[in-house]
Amino acid sequence: MEFFNNLRDALQERQISMKQFMSFVRKEFYHIFRDKTTMAILLILPILMLVLFGYSISTEVKNSKIAILDSSNDVATRAIIEKFRNSEYFSVKKMVNNPSEIQDLFKKDRLNMVLVFGDNFYENLAHTGNAQVQLIVDGSDPNSAKTIVTYATSIIGAYQLELSKIDKIPFQINPQIKLLYNPQMKGAYNFVPGVMGMILMLICAMMTSISIAREKELGTMEVLLVSPMKPIYIILSKIIPYFVLSLVNLATILLLSVFLLKVPIAGSLFWLIAFSLVYIFVNLSLGLLISSIVDSQLVALLISGMVLMLPVIMLSGMMFPVENMPVFFQWISQIIPAKWYIIGVKKIMIKGLGLSSIIPEMSVLLGMGIVLVIASLKNFKYRLE
Repeated sequence: MEFFNNLRDALQERQISMKQFMSFVRKEFYHIFRDKTTMAILLILPILMLVLFGYSISTEVKNSKIAILDSSNDVATRAIIEKFRNSEYFSVKKMVNNPSEIQDLFKKDRLNMVLVFGDNFYENLAHTGNAQVQLIVDGSDPNSAKTIVTYATSIIGAYQLELSKIDKIPFQINPQIKLLYNPQMKGAYNFVPGVMGMILMLICAMMTSISIAREKELGTMEVLLVSPMKPIYIILSKIIPYFVLSLVNLATILLLSVFLLKVPIAGSLFWLIAFSLVYIFVNLSLGLLISSIVDSQLVALLISGMVLMLPVIMLSGMMFPVENMPVFFQWISQIIPAKWYIIGVKKIMIKGLGLSSIIPEMSVLLGMGIVLVIASLKNFKYRLE
């Protein structure tokens, strides 16, 4: 009898322990469900990561913008041009009439390649069995440049094979490759602008948001708000150190790029720094906006470190061409500051272009910065609740 009593008591104690355990589990669920920001990160972030990785990662380069200089305008050149028009990998944007236009087109229209046919192309091919075609390619992104050259030579080779089968003559079309801006095909030319955009975003946006969120979480923000100092000065005192550190990082990156990675600054150093200052201003404003919305360091870290980092890596053009992505993601990429910064840095640093070439990117970043500052100041709580 005593055995059964002990067994009953043990079962009752276990039942009580399980009830207590389940109450703690329910309490933890209540805490999670009440925190809408955490819920959004937990449920939306995996979906976002899967969709981004599924649609944006692609080694293919589609819809490459090309122009064509066809001084022969014969049956052979027209047939090759038609093949380029029908290819999903190329989009013919312009027919060029003068070789002097090519350099300006690369500067203004952001072309990926220009296809140049020599004079009397078909006549040379028919009489000598050889003809020349030149592929002038933007080499600032070496990975894309290699892929574009491969696709172009494949199309030309397919036409050459068709012609040989018809006439039973071993025709030879020799593509001559000319790489602009990066003739050595160094990966650092594409890597450095992307890393600059990512590092400056991390230092400015993430560290600024965490710094102000920490003051809120520890309760010291209340002490600062009741001090004689105006709230705007409190915010500036938080931002200025990270602005200075960002300048140090910018100088370090540029020095390492030039002297260690051998990536020259082909354009104006002054405008490169000025453009970078605008980008730093945008990211500081973004960090301020994040800190005005959240009250926890962890949430600030997750938003600035994860939610912002993924789009920068995947959708800014840092690793994968934006043109290859679905239209929806191309639209999303338009609101990512790093995309515009990377484009501008490549124009100045790699292509050696001046201020006039980066006016669109500069204008977009300035507009973003102003909007972010207004939104963050409007959401910032200047009064104690």
